[in-house]
Amino acid sequence: MTEVFSLEPTADNVAYTFGGHAPRLRVPAGSIVQVDTEDCFGGRIRTTEDLPSQVCDLAHLNPVTGPIHVEGAEPGDTLAVHFAEIRPRRDWAVSSTFPHFGALTSTGTTAMLHDALEERVWVYDVDTTRGVCRYQARRSDFSVELPLDPFHGTVGVAPAAGERTMSITPAAHGGNMDTPELRSGTTVYLPVNEPGALLAIGDGHCRQGEGEVCGTAVEAAMSTTIVVDVIKGSPLSWPRLQDDTFIMSTGSTKPLEDAFRVSQRDMVLWVCELTGLDLLDALQLVSQAGLAPAGNVVDTNYTMVAKMPTQLLGGGAAVFDGVHARLADVARQHLAHR
Repeated sequence: MTEVFSLEPTADNVAYTFGGHAPRLRVPAGSIVQVDTEDCFGGRIRTTEDLPSQVCDLAHLNPVTGPIHVEGAEPGDTLAVHFAEIRPRRDWAVSSTFPHFGALTSTGTTAMLHDALEERVWVYDVDTTRGVCRYQARRSDFSVELPLDPFHGTVGVAPAAGERTMSITPAAHGGNMDTPELRSGTTVYLPVNEPGALLAIGDGHCRQGEGEVCGTAVEAAMSTTIVVDVIKGSPLSWPRLQDDTFIMSTGSTKPLEDAFRVSQRDMVLWVCELTGLDLLDALQLVSQAGLAPAGNVVDTNYTMVAKMPTQLLGGGAAVFDGVHARLADVARQHLAHR
């Protein structure tokens, strides 16, 4: 039996940066870890009257549970994290607008003279049995049920060179990428920069539209099961993802077109590796068959994702020697017998 570990989001087990923290848990490669997370507001927003600026410490938003030291992970390796299950821990979730945060308002670096957006909170009822959450307009009776599509907006490891990076920032270490592709059934590959990788997870979302346009998703505390493993001697420049149908590359930077370029360049190079195609042949294939969903366009860096169907590349078995399928099988067996 694969050993199962657990980590809860107590005050001693959460952080607000990637890097600069001692491990809260040590696990062997190949382990199953039950990771519970708090929502991005630390659970402080419960009603529509709880404005983030009044009830939250804005310097301590987006808590991540961890870090987790994975034994055997060394700089130059890749950490594989398979998401077996992501389940909301409460029957409610929240979203909000901020005066100076989001894709359609002025910010500190996009300086405008017009008034900022109103700070407003929405509370969603969450029904995990039926698989829905309910949107209720604040200024009318309009209401609609939306399908649950839980994922983690923030997944990452310690950055390179001993840096400490705020948990709200996505970059080469992962972090707050806010891509809905990080749902259950997906394996994320992260570059190892420090011994043990120092994995941390947070920012659970019941669902989110691409881009996270208002600045927040349907923010929720999560109970998440992952399987971790180490791919030795296989360095990455940027996080990559894989599910049963697609491989995905990410890019997180500003401006948005550079995030797009980073993700697309990595995908072209990955397709070269997997197929043996030369650079321009791979570029042509990615250009005609690839997808480009947005992660976020609101954070300190923006995130873009490049997607390619694995069936066009000869299947997924060649991707990191089939680690995704192997970890998915471990996850299925665990969920079936727990």
